[in-house]
Amino acid sequence: MTAAKLYFIGVTTRQSSIMKVFPKWADILGLDAQILGWDAPIRAPAAVYRRLVQHIQDDPQTAGALVTTHKIDLFRACRECFDELDRYAHICNEVSCIAKVEGRLKGFAKDPISSALALERFVPAGHWQTGERDVLCLGAGGAATAISVCLSEGPQAGGHPRKIILTDVLPQRLTAISEILRKLDTGIQFDAVLAQETSRNDACLRDLPDGSLVINATGLGKDRPGSPLTDAAQFPQNGLVWELNYRGERKFMQQAQAQSRHLTIEDGWAYFLHGWTQAIAEIFQIQLTDEIFQQLDEAAAALRPA
Repeated sequence: MTAAKLYFIGVTTRQSSIMKVFPKWADILGLDAQILGWDAPIRAPAAVYRRLVQHIQDDPQTAGALVTTHKIDLFRACRECFDELDRYAHICNEVSCIAKVEGRLKGFAKDPISSALALERFVPAGHWQTGERDVLCLGAGGAATAISVCLSEGPQAGGHPRKIILTDVLPQRLTAISEILRKLDTGIQFDAVLAQETSRNDACLRDLPDGSLVINATGLGKDRPGSPLTDAAQFPQNGLVWELNYRGERKFMQQAQAQSRHLTIEDGWAYFLHGWTQAIAEIFQIQLTDEIFQQLDEAAAALRPA
């Protein structure tokens, strides 16, 4: 019998640790499956996404796919191709996980769940209850939407941030995320800031209260070099810094590490692990217990990029 296929839909999939990690995970989980990367340029034509989703539907050996950079564009192009979409896919207008179950194509937005799990690892208990603390998310794409939804729906770490500020270089992204967040009606204030110059992000950072959370959700520092901040930017005292990238130069994280402001700095490794394990559990119908996740975490750790 031919091994089942799991597609990884991204931009530079061959560079991802999952290409080495997945075979080890398949052994642990008892899966006869292989992973195949599928790369496309950012914001590819709609026809490209439709061809791929149709292939997943038609190919009997394909079990599903995980989608990274393309999850919003794929959702827009292929929404009608799915037999079922989960609640978060409808809220976030994205698909990050595609599962084929008994011939039916199901789309899921797993990032709000994986975001919440990753945040629990480094946000102290009660953090949002001990003062007026905000979130500044640099970038307003799919990851930013998912994180904003999970922070809003929480409560994460015993409460909610006072305000979430989202910045982006593209006004249409800010419009799209604002429309999504307005529907949540959680009482949290959301500010959308057009930041076509990094100095604008610096200004938003400067206005944050102590203890606020700053997130790099731009993708800069992974597939593309650079940071959404200048080297003159000052992180909030006692702040939390979340670099969503786990590989690449990660200049944003280096900027935080260079400052003596009692920062808690987290990269994207836990986010990577939770994102993939949530998708694999859905695609292959696996009950993901804490014990199984711990085994997968330990197996992946040996292959983590330096």
